[in-house]
Amino acid sequence: MKPLIRLYFTDFWSNFNPEDNYFTNLLRNHYSVIIDDKNPDYLIYSCYSNQFLNFPRAIKIFYAGENMKPSYFECDYSITFNYNTYKNRNFRLPLYVLYGYDSSLLSVKPTELFFNEKTKFCNFVVSNSLCKTRNEFFKILNAKKSVDSGGRYLNNIGKAIPNKLDFIKDYRFTIAFENTSSPGYTTEKIFEPMKVNSIPIYWGNKFIHREFNTKSFINVHDFSTLNECADYIIKLDSDKQKLIEILEEPWFINNEIPETFNNEKLLEFFNIIFSKSEQSKVIPWQARASYRLKNSHIAKSIKYRFYEEWQFIKTVRFGRL
Repeated sequence: MKPLIRLYFTDFWSNFNPEDNYFTNLLRNHYSVIIDDKNPDYLIYSCYSNQFLNFPRAIKIFYAGENMKPSYFECDYSITFNYNTYKNRNFRLPLYVLYGYDSSLLSVKPTELFFNEKTKFCNFVVSNSLCKTRNEFFKILNAKKSVDSGGRYLNNIGKAIPNKLDFIKDYRFTIAFENTSSPGYTTEKIFEPMKVNSIPIYWGNKFIHREFNTKSFINVHDFSTLNECADYIIKLDSDKQKLIEILEEPWFINNEIPETFNNEKLLEFFNIIFSKSEQSKVIPWQARASYRLKNSHIAKSIKYRFYEEWQFIKTVRFGRL
């Protein structure tokens, strides 16, 4: 008989379903999971609201697919992009894992189909202007050779595309910049073009080489400046032999599935949490104060305005990628 756990989710994205999601489906293989929105023993919450503050008794597990570090004034445990385990309280789960492992990524890439089907140069699909470095790179590359922008931001094809994968599958290159650059912060940005065999132009996690084979895509961090990277891409696009060399490289290191897709590791993390007979160590007033301070106008200005400005200055002005 499976052990019983009373679980609930709060503060996730709008279409998140507590009964059908990555975590619930994984846990139900080993536990009898009751989704309890009144008195859960365990609460997995994310970063899009503050409803987690309404569950003072539950053991709180913070999940973030965004570039956010956990605050242990607010949670007992965390599942984030961070490499730091914070004394075994944090489990690293980059966002791309939730998009699902695709076994075809281990297959030999159809090189000839690439040249026959990828009739377009490069695409850019972005919905916001938050990352100045990303915006600058698009402008630099687009000035050298036309880049099709199909998102809501900097759109140059007439309208926003309805389906990203359907759009990018016809392109030899996809600009795959994260919203910010931080160690370990890897989202679906690099993963989506790989699924349709479009070569990612990646910037974000400087340690991306720990999970993916950097010989199989364009790692912007390998270049001194954005302009140098753009020049390399223009030259590469007319060098069929060099493109073949890149295409013959597997996406993953040694063509092996990264440890990040190992569900057993995450289950071990949950097992440790569920096996402890303990109450939440989060003090409600401290959690509220921490959340308010973190989300104050001043804190957000520092985080988004000054941090992003510094990212832009050091990358574009100082040439430190």
